[in-house]
Amino acid sequence: MKAEIRPRINLEDRTPLQDVIPLATPFVLFVDPSSACNFQCTFCPTGDRDLIRSCGRYQGVLDFDLYKKIIDELALFPDKIKVLRLYKDGEPFLNRNLAKMIAYAKQSGNVPYIDTTTNGTFLDPETVEPMIEAGLDKINISVDGMNDEQYLNFTKYKFNFKKFVENVRWLYEHKRQLEIVIKIPKELISDSQQKEFYDTFGDCCDRIFIENFAPCWPDFDVEARTGIKISQGIYQQPISKTDVCPYIFYGMSVNAGGEVSACFLDWERKLIIGDAKKHSLKEIWDSQEFNSFRIKHLEGKRKGMIVCSSCGQLTHCLPDDIDLYREKLLAKIRRQIL
Repeated sequence: MKAEIRPRINLEDRTPLQDVIPLATPFVLFVDPSSACNFQCTFCPTGDRDLIRSCGRYQGVLDFDLYKKIIDELALFPDKIKVLRLYKDGEPFLNRNLAKMIAYAKQSGNVPYIDTTTNGTFLDPETVEPMIEAGLDKINISVDGMNDEQYLNFTKYKFNFKKFVENVRWLYEHKRQLEIVIKIPKELISDSQQKEFYDTFGDCCDRIFIENFAPCWPDFDVEARTGIKISQGIYQQPISKTDVCPYIFYGMSVNAGGEVSACFLDWERKLIIGDAKKHSLKEIWDSQEFNSFRIKHLEGKRKGMIVCSSCGQLTHCLPDDIDLYREKLLAKIRRQIL
């Protein structure tokens, strides 16, 4: 097998956040090309279309002119961001401008690295080759079954698994600088299919991993919806509790409608801290509203906060832990904003 058995997230050689917070420039910027998805997966809020309609969330693609404004205004930060993540709530490939978005960001000089995540429906050569040429650095491909029947059962979508495998193999043969990462939830396949998964994809990607389901979405009960009891973290690590969310100190998210969320898991749009149509991302990053949100976490008030109190990301998926440095970081941020 050519691929490394390693998670899509880089768990090694991470920057110690306690040494760099507060950041003048975010490390990671999520920009959602599309808030809609062609799949209706049971573990994801976007898959429940009635639920999404009931919360009034915009379902559509990000306006390209607004996207260009966002990329251009990244030059206002003192440093370059580390990663532009073209993914949040929906399927990015539903935005027909995705290759143009990648190219525009790369040509801007403001974005050194771009990744995205896809369910693989639209990985045909005609669609994906322009993204390779545009300079996409990494693609995470989510596998949701090992045959058409499993896909239909889980995603409610008529999926051509054979064609999907052919497209992944073509992508690997023509990938150039692109890193290909493939993962599947362990709960979707049998023990025997785990070997089949590695045999099928292990020679046509750079990293491969069998993940666990995680209750990462706030106010969305994954266990109740899937009927699966979750006993490990997403990367097979032990479940651990954390008081302070580290993500809000090194990243933020632009939704497909232009609103900016403090958190990439803000599927209900309850953590809006600004609007990219009205303000630059630097203004939002440095805003009193965002800093007040961060301070509440450092003051130990997360469990009393709307949305954040029920976040499973901090128990099942967390790569960073800054709890021990809470008081020190609180003092630093208060000095900065006074």
